[in-house]
Amino acid sequence: MFENAQSAKERTVSKDLPNIGDVETTVIDGLQIRVARTGARTGMPVLLTSPWPESLYAFRDVTTDLGKHSPLVLVDLPGFGRSEGRADLFSPERMGDFIGKIADHFGLERLHAIGPDIGTSTLLFAALCRPALFESIVVGSGATSPDLAASHLTDLIASPAGAFAAIDGGDFAAGFVSQAAMRGIPSGVLEDYRLSSSGRRFDEAANFVRTYPRELPRLRTLLPTLETPVLIIAGKHDPLVPPPNGQLLADHLPRNRYTLLEGGHAIWEDAPEDYARAVGSWLEGDYRSA
Repeated sequence: MFENAQSAKERTVSKDLPNIGDVETTVIDGLQIRVARTGARTGMPVLLTSPWPESLYAFRDVTTDLGKHSPLVLVDLPGFGRSEGRADLFSPERMGDFIGKIADHFGLERLHAIGPDIGTSTLLFAALCRPALFESIVVGSGATSPDLAASHLTDLIASPAGAFAAIDGGDFAAGFVSQAAMRGIPSGVLEDYRLSSSGRRFDEAANFVRTYPRELPRLRTLLPTLETPVLIIAGKHDPLVPPPNGQLLADHLPRNRYTLLEGGHAIWEDAPEDYARAVGSWLEGDYRSA
């Protein structure tokens, strides 16, 4: 049984959490999925998928800027953040299929999508499956080859299923994010991250990266066929997913731009102003020249 970090409909009214819009859970494909909606009322919608082991609150410092001209839909993917998981979805390709179900659920026929970390391979597979859905995608800080992963991510990829089942994944995840972040994380946000990986949820989510040796080589062979404009944006000093991961995408994608910012793995938290500026320019039209 996959653990659910929340079961009832939730709207954010907590003084301990920053305002990222209207937060609630909705049922998609039979799963309780946490989403937040904010930004402009008109314009091309922008879908954001949260990184791991964080949650949609990882985007707390960029939503205001990114939402000035576009409606934003922030999503915790199944089994990540505070959304309910399911065993068959813990792989980039299957999670990519789920992106289409999210779009259908909200009636989104064309969109930009932003997916750092695990969202990188997820969105690339999604765009390969349904290219007509995507105006552009923004990825980065996600492994693109098992051989290019480093540090703790290498260990996670090689770990057997159940390797972390005996530990409290929430404490492990919160400790990791606290050490990795170059900026302080608000206590309420850190608690949300802890709950996102509590109990066995961290070990269950690790099944996603355990599929990398099988799925990332397949993704690599498909990249040259993807015509969707792609912005690759990552931290210069990422210890988990070093810059060669982004360079692999830049070398194989027909239409892309590769941008490195000063920061570590969680560049959206380490350098939110620079991240929002780069992504904002892309969404406002730079993607057309990729």
